[in-house]
Amino acid sequence: MDLSMILPVVLLAALLIYAVSIYNRLVALKNRFQNAFAQIEVQLKRRHDLIPNLVETARAYMSHERETLAAVTEARNAAEVGLKHAAAAPGNAAAMAELAGAEGALGAALGRLNVVMEAYPDLKASENMRQLSETLTSTENRVAFARQAFNDAVMQYNTYKQSFPPVVLAASFGHKQDAALLEFEDSAEIQTAPRISF
Repeated sequence: MDLSMILPVVLLAALLIYAVSIYNRLVALKNRFQNAFAQIEVQLKRRHDLIPNLVETARAYMSHERETLAAVTEARNAAEVGLKHAAAAPGNAAAMAELAGAEGALGAALGRLNVVMEAYPDLKASENMRQLSETLTSTENRVAFARQAFNDAVMQYNTYKQSFPPVVLAASFGHKQDAALLEFEDSAEIQTAPRISF
């Protein structure tokens, strides 16, 4: 074989191997942020599962505060719907915005419930309520850590996808859209985990 024929074949093989490595890296980074979202999903489901117990415990003490309890329940249900949509398309901007809005509304409803509960010393002294409060606070911390891990993974994916030469090949490999970060509306409050005390 002639050297002039070997050189183009070697060059073509090297380019093909490089393109495959770009594809594999894009897939790995996408899988990483999708897995990171799955961790958020686990923690948010745990949070959503705790809320009915919290409402039921509070209901026994707060019979005339039905509006507040109903608002918490409605916000929880909306947050679950938002979570389902986001879980179906992690990184999708619209799904992330819907989830962030629903979780913000749930946080606000829980905050109002906390304010109302301050007027019920027996409720605050309840061992069951204290345990629920501690578990909910712990879960809020886990959500914050999982959200940070997700946003870090999304940032790595987007950075790699937007860099050269992957930016040239990403769309043809099925990676057309950037992944969206999960940013809650009350970004300043997210820096510290919500404090729920009873």
